[in-house]
Amino acid sequence: MFWADKIAADVQGPQVVNDSKTPSGRVHVGSVRGVIVHDTIYRALKQAGKPVKFLYGTDDYDALDTVPRYLDRDRFERYLGWPLCNVPSPDEDAPGDRGSDYAKYYMGEFLDVFDYLGVRPEIYYLRDYYRSGQLNPYIDLFLKNAHLVREAYYQVSKAQRPDNWYPFQAICENCGKIATTQVTDYQDGKIFYTCDPNATDYTQGCGHSGWMSPFDGNGKLPWKVEWVAKWQLLGVTIELAGKDHSQKGGSRDVANAICRKVLQKNAPFHSPYEFILVDGTKMSSSKGIGSSARAMADLLPPELLRFLMLRTPPRTAINFSPNYETITRLFRDYDGLIERYRQGAADGDGGLAEEFLPLLYAQPDGEISPYQPFELSTLISLLQVPHLDLAAEVEQRAAEALTDRDRAIVEERLAVGRHWLENYADEDEKLVLYLEDAPAAAATLSADQITYVESLLERLTALESWDGETLQSALFATAKALDLKMPVAFQSIYRAFLNRDRGPKAGPLLSYLDKQLVCDRLAEAIALSRAAATA
Repeated sequence: MFWADKIAADVQGPQVVNDSKTPSGRVHVGSVRGVIVHDTIYRALKQAGKPVKFLYGTDDYDALDTVPRYLDRDRFERYLGWPLCNVPSPDEDAPGDRGSDYAKYYMGEFLDVFDYLGVRPEIYYLRDYYRSGQLNPYIDLFLKNAHLVREAYYQVSKAQRPDNWYPFQAICENCGKIATTQVTDYQDGKIFYTCDPNATDYTQGCGHSGWMSPFDGNGKLPWKVEWVAKWQLLGVTIELAGKDHSQKGGSRDVANAICRKVLQKNAPFHSPYEFILVDGTKMSSSKGIGSSARAMADLLPPELLRFLMLRTPPRTAINFSPNYETITRLFRDYDGLIERYRQGAADGDGGLAEEFLPLLYAQPDGEISPYQPFELSTLISLLQVPHLDLAAEVEQRAAEALTDRDRAIVEERLAVGRHWLENYADEDEKLVLYLEDAPAAAATLSADQITYVESLLERLTALESWDGETLQSALFATAKALDLKMPVAFQSIYRAFLNRDRGPKAGPLLSYLDKQLVCDRLAEAIALSRAAATA
């Protein structure tokens, strides 16, 4: 069974699926994995006919613990240690709620991506639960049972808390910081706290101390304790967590223990999911590592971004980078599945074959709408050929007559290709075709390459078909007949047309060009290289 369907089959009764995010900066695409994983479980439960709600929380009472590199440090450094919802927006003139504060600014950008991907949970902000008093009973409960919370920390993670440690972070009445306060007593509904100058290594507390009420938004529970409070308040039954929180003795184990000790209940269903890596590095919102979720949504169609998350099981890491090879392979893999679906999607029982379930859950609207695949790599190349009628070229290269749906997909992919070329392509991934005059490198063919090009010219002249596959076969066959290494053979083509030693797949590249132009240029490269050799 598909992993989400298995979860749906195993649970009983009404379900509440929950996920959340601390909007500490521009949300990276790695965070989309948790969103899609939970959304897919929600969809699987609905598909199974089980009552279910999907919630997504904004942990906006967490502290601002670093100033992202893309913000003005001089402006935001003074807010380090403040609750994110109390920090001003990076753009106070932003539309809607985004101009109101830091948390809503970055969460608003992320929620745009939700809508784009067809993810529509019920959104909540923790500030509202704290300030409205809905979390007051749990604050009181955990403060009164601080000894049990301390026991859970120690028994699970060996983290020793002093006997006067209480699970609460007050907002300092003097400096507004929440990261620097330490609570050491709780009596008659009030806490005693100190804003410790040495509490953190990224900001200093002001030294203020005093008694205050912990209720109605005056502070927050530490997040592992807060996690448990949310489960109880919202009735959460399913919440997965990333690998970093799911290690033995880690955050989730501590929260589970607190849930059992204080609430005397079992924690919600949990299974870890792996990171999304960029060239082997875990993404980070505040450090700016990786592409933002918004940037990836601007590049990839929603079903492709969902597919990126779903084609790999949650327990397996995804190593992602928006380079040519990764992007074109993603589209090619998706197209291959679409093509197999077009050929026949039923399994032996007449249902949807298991291999197509990632394809089904990748659709924002839950409906697979097949089309005739047209490779992104081909379109990226076509976009770079001067004076080309793209629409006519696509129609000519299509295996079948294009439908309106096919044309819409092609137009969408042309937009992807343009965006990728403008924002992500390295210089050596871009085509600079020399069509008017031969480039300097055309005169640098070796004796073996001259022999290869001469033999190739004979084959090309005799070809009746001028498509990429036929040309690629001719290129390979000629090199094989001469016992010439393929990189050396293809280098002669790239030098003649691109003025460099490497390039895209050579057969399709030549197919974009007029046959006579190709033959004339190859003959010119032979003549120029011979002349250079005798000079």
